[in-house]
Amino acid sequence: MSKPLIGVTTYLNRARWGVWDMEAALLPSAYPRLVREGGGIAVMLPPDGPDAAAPVVARLDGLVVAGGADVEPVRYGAEPDPRTGPPARERDAWELALIDAALASGTPLLGICRGMQLLNVALGGTLVQHLDGHVEAVGVIGRHKVEPVPGSLYASLVPEPAEVPTYHHQAVDRLGAGLAVSAHAEDGTVEAVELAAPAWVLGVQWHPEMGDDTRVMRGLVQAAATAAGGRT
Repeated sequence: MSKPLIGVTTYLNRARWGVWDMEAALLPSAYPRLVREGGGIAVMLPPDGPDAAAPVVARLDGLVVAGGADVEPVRYGAEPDPRTGPPARERDAWELALIDAALASGTPLLGICRGMQLLNVALGGTLVQHLDGHVEAVGVIGRHKVEPVPGSLYASLVPEPAEVPTYHHQAVDRLGAGLAVSAHAEDGTVEAVELAAPAWVLGVQWHPEMGDDTRVMRGLVQAAATAAGGRT
């Protein structure tokens, strides 16, 4: 059996390499590394028009919505806090369309940090625009403990409290429709959310690609393999 094809969303940023200085579709190499270590094949998904989302998802076995910029508050009916970062409107529109397409098609979905927040927003939830204690320093990945909720999808993958790599200043506030909390930080911050079975839809607030624990990604890849097998 071929390895599942896992799409990973990317950033549009100005970048420099060699003699070039121009806009580029970027993805930290830790993401495809984690997909490979989880047993999948990674493919990068640069922002596109929302109408391209469903055809793209139809070619994937699984989807990862990666971390990155703050979600624009207008997406969840809020005024921007002064500490909220500049909007990434093209990326918001693209990734919301990808999430909608994955949910509609039953494609296994993992949201990482911003990706978890965007999943919550896609389902009608809201975000806390700033909280302290989850960023060690600017540009420095920190670590803290998360506690799984017994009986959750996340707990089936990681049943024990775990130290996770973290870098975020926003978090889930009101849960989106159908979502349940599946892990908390020690301060009560929502650290993982999921949809009920039979869907395989999980969001984690931390950055598994920055650590050594591949269990969450292996769960996605296994679900993607099962879904792909059911289509053949």
